[in-house]
Amino acid sequence: MKINQIILASLWVASGLLRVTAAESAAKKPNVLFIVVDDLRPELGCYGFDYIKSPNIDRIAKKGVTFNRAYVQQSVCSPSRTSVMTGLRPDTTKVLDLVTHFRVAQPDAVTLQQNFMNHGYFVQGMGKIFHGSLDDKPSWSVPWQVPKGETYVLPENLSKTDAKTQVKPDIGSEVTPPENKVKSKKKKKSGGEDGGKLKGSYYECADVPDDTYQDGKVADLAVKTLGELSKKSEPFFLAVGFIKPHMPFVAPKKYWDLYDPAKITLATNPFLPKEAPDYAINPNDGEIRAYQGVPPQGVFPADLARNFKHGYYAAISYTDTQVGKVLNELDRLKISDNTIVILWGDHGWKLGEHMAWGKHTNVENDTNAPLIISVPGMKNAGKRTNALVEFVDMYPTLSELAGLPIPAAVEGTSFKPLLDDLSRPWKPAAFSQYPRSGNLMGYSMRTDKYRFTVWVSASDHSKVDAMELYDEQADPQENTNIANDPANAALVAKLMVQWKSGWQGAKPKVGP
Repeated sequence: MKINQIILASLWVASGLLRVTAAESAAKKPNVLFIVVDDLRPELGCYGFDYIKSPNIDRIAKKGVTFNRAYVQQSVCSPSRTSVMTGLRPDTTKVLDLVTHFRVAQPDAVTLQQNFMNHGYFVQGMGKIFHGSLDDKPSWSVPWQVPKGETYVLPENLSKTDAKTQVKPDIGSEVTPPENKVKSKKKKKSGGEDGGKLKGSYYECADVPDDTYQDGKVADLAVKTLGELSKKSEPFFLAVGFIKPHMPFVAPKKYWDLYDPAKITLATNPFLPKEAPDYAINPNDGEIRAYQGVPPQGVFPADLARNFKHGYYAAISYTDTQVGKVLNELDRLKISDNTIVILWGDHGWKLGEHMAWGKHTNVENDTNAPLIISVPGMKNAGKRTNALVEFVDMYPTLSELAGLPIPAAVEGTSFKPLLDDLSRPWKPAAFSQYPRSGNLMGYSMRTDKYRFTVWVSASDHSKVDAMELYDEQADPQENTNIANDPANAALVAKLMVQWKSGWQGAKPKVGP
C-alpha cells in the first residue's frame, strides 16, 4: 500500500473513532426537563403541607432534593424568570417590569438554553417560560410554542368578557404595578391600576376535560414532544411552562372537589407589618383588583377569601396532574434514568397574609419559592435542605450537572456541591429586590435568622429612606419590624455591613 493510502486510511479510522467518541459522549450527557410553574408558593405536600394534593410534584421530591429556602431575585414574573434564564440579577439585566426585554441592556447575554445549545443539546420550549410575549428566539433550537386554550368556558363568565378583555392565549397576563413602570413605556388596556375595562371573573369551576385550558394542552404537547426528542441522537433540554395557579383561578371541577372549603383556614396575620414603611406592602394590588368579583380595595370578606384559597389550591392540583402526565411519559419512554428534572415556581404569593393577595413585595411569602431538583443517581434523594440558595444559581447548577462550562458573567453559584452534602456550609445570605414609585428600591437580604431590607434611592443607594428587620425565628410571619428599636442598633449596624457587601460577599466556599 502506498504511503498516501496508508495516511488516508489512518485518517478515516481516526475520523470514525472521533465520531464514535462524540456519540458516546452525547449518550452520556443527561437530558434536562425544566418545569416552571407560575405564582406557585412552597405550599405543597413535599413541603410538609399534606392538605395540598400535589402527588406528582411530590414524586419529583421523592427522587430529588427539595429546597426549603430558595429565593427569587424579584417577586414578579419577568424579572424573576429573566434572572433564572440569564443567571444575572435585576440590576444587571435592567428588567424590573413586565415589558422590558433583557437584551436591551444585555444584547450579548448567553442564556441558560443557549449554553446548552452551544454544547450539543437540542433545546425546545413550550408554555410560559419567558414572561408573556418576551420570548428570546436565540434561546431555542426550534421556535417556542404556546398552545391556545380557553380562559373561560362557563356562559356566566363568558358574558362578563368580550374579545377585548379576555386574554388568549392565557399565558399569565398581569397588570404592571406602578412601581414596576420605571422603564415601561407601554400601557395595557386591562383593568386595575392601568385603567380601562376589568378583566373577567377571578375564578371558574367547570366540569370540563383538562385540555380545555392551556395547561392541559401544554402537557399534551410536552408528552408528544418527548416522544420526538427521545429519538434524537443529541441530548435534549425541554422547558415546559405551566400558568396555573396564576389568576384567574380556573381549573376543572374535579380539582375543586379535592378540597372541602369548610376546612380551608384563612391567614392568621391579615394586617400590615407593624412599624414598617407604608409602601412595603400594597394591600390594594392592582393585579388582583383587576378581576371581576374582587372588591376594589380593602380587606376581603371571609367567604371571598376562602373561595380565593379554594381556587388557588384547585389550580395547583390541576397543574400537578399536568406535571404528572409529563413525568409518566418520561417513564414510559424509559429515559427517566438519564434525565435531570427541575421544578420551580417563579415567585411566591400572598394568600391574605399582611392583608394582601399576590406578590410584588420583598416579604418571605413572595420571595421564597419552590425549587425541587432530581438528578439521576443522586445520593440524597428524598431529602430537604434549609441551605440558602438563589434563583440565579439554577443556571450554573444545571450547566455543571451536565458537564458544561459556566459563562464567567453568570452571577449565581452552582449548588451541585450542596446536592452531595446537604449539611455543608453554604451561602450566608440570599438577596432580592423590589422597586417602588418615588424612585425607591428595596434591597432585601435573607440570612439564616433575619430578613433585612433597606429602602434606598434607586439612583443613589447612599440615601436610605427606611429599613425593615424581621427576626425569622421569633417572628416567621414578619409581623413586626424591629429595625427602629434602639435595642437593636448594634444588630442593624452589623447587618448593614453584611448588606453592603452584597451577593458578592455571600459566595459560598466551594473548593477543598
